[in-house]
Order: sequence, then C-alpha cells, then structure tokens
Amino acid sequence: MVVREEHEAPAELEEGIYEGLAGVRLAMRRFLAFSEATLADAKVTSQQYQAMLVIKTSVARQIAVRDLAEQMLIQHHGAVQLVDRLSAAGLVERIPSAEDKRSVLVALTSAGDHVLEMLATIHLQGMLTHEPLLAESLSQLRRLASLDK
Repeated sequence: MVVREEHEAPAELEEGIYEGLAGVRLAMRRFLAFSEATLADAKVTSQQYQAMLVIKTSVARQIAVRDLAEQMLIQHHGAVQLVDRLSAAGLVERIPSAEDKRSVLVALTSAGDHVLEMLATIHLQGMLTHEPLLAESLSQLRRLASLDK
C-alpha cells in the first residue's frame, strides 16, 4: 500500500477510468444478481456452488476439508459446516482418506455432479451474456492505464 503524506494530493484520474470501473462493477453486479437468482431457484447457496466448483476441479475430484477451507478462504469449522449442509442435501459425500486415516476427503455425489453441471452451464451462458460490457470496460481501463505510463 502506498502511503501519501497528508499534503500530497492524489493523482487525478481521467474520466474514462471512472467510466471503465463503473462498467466493470455494473457487469459484475448484473452477473452476480443473475447468479444469485439461478442458485436460489436450484436451492443452492453461492458458497455451496463455489465449494462444488472447487471439489470438481480438485485432483481426483476429491479434496480434504482443510484444503477446501483454504481454497474457499474460510475457517476450517466453516468448511465442516458447509460440507455438512452439502452432504445433507445429497450433493457431496465424505470419503475416508487412504493416506491419512485422520483425514476425510469430500467428493461430489452423482446428484451433486448433475446439479453442478446444470448450474455451470447456466452460469457460462450468463457470463457470455454479460461479456460485452465487461470486455469493453476492461479494454477501456487497459488503454487508459497504458496511456498514463
């Protein structure tokens, strides 16, 4: 973090920077609103969806709870509760680790895999719908940032 002295004024940004930042935020908010509605219809929380994505992309499609917590940026006990809710919904299963008998791995069930595939397909379509605004806003920010150098 850059610390400025009190009397030093921040550098003025071009108007286009603000427009680009606003465009990025608008595209993200539109997508997130779309995502939340999609997930609510499927009775899955945003955190559960993210956890299923982490599990699906992990080595051997299984992940230790501690690693899930790390990837989700949550505390271990929060990951345990998240896995409990996913397990109660039939979306994941706990598998004893063959390497460490104290450790438990989490994997998607076939139902969880099906739900994730459906949600991922819808989310991909939603992202592509919002791509033009996001891409243009990011391009505008890149152009203006390179002009300042």
